[in-house]
Amino acid sequence: MKQARVFLMIKILLISYLMTGILLLILAFLLYKLDIGENQVNLGILVTYIISCFGGGFLLGKKVENRRFLWGMGLGAGYALLLTLVTLTTERGFQGNSKELLLNYFLCILGGALGGMLS
Repeated sequence: MKQARVFLMIKILLISYLMTGILLLILAFLLYKLDIGENQVNLGILVTYIISCFGGGFLLGKKVENRRFLWGMGLGAGYALLLTLVTLTTERGFQGNSKELLLNYFLCILGGALGGMLS
């Protein structure tokens, strides 16, 4: 039973990353058409992470009947961890500061937990 939940979480993590890709494409289109600034783009990226984790936590909470809050937090943590690993492998190191990294982790975990609670 627990193994099935872990596979379910992995599947919903992939759905969350698909949502991220779609939202980032929309953000890129807005950047192209509206010529928005760097601060707005960074805010848009953070909002994309939150929405994707919220959506994933919501979907996972619908599938798992108990401890939805914790499963949502786990999904947000997994999302942030995978995001960090992809960043480290593609950029060959971490170029941001630790405060930015912690903020991303906090927002992803919070988004997942909120999605799980509201499911």
